[in-house]
Amino acid sequence: MTNIAKEAFAVREFCARYSICRATFYDEVKRGRLRAIKLGRKTIVMRADADAWAASLPELRTVGREQASA
Repeated sequence: MTNIAKEAFAVREFCARYSICRATFYDEVKRGRLRAIKLGRKTIVMRADADAWAASLPELRTVGREQASA
């Protein structure tokens, strides 16, 4: 069996891959941060759009970390 990377994700697949709920998914689409397209009745996210969305997420910074290392 060959390991072929998927080029598109259904909503359920995208949410499982990035550990987010459907409400968060649709909120990201609504706010224009994530591009989703329709294929018939199915909503999908192309791999390039998923990668761009993930790369655009802010880095987690903790309060007080700078003080601990100083």
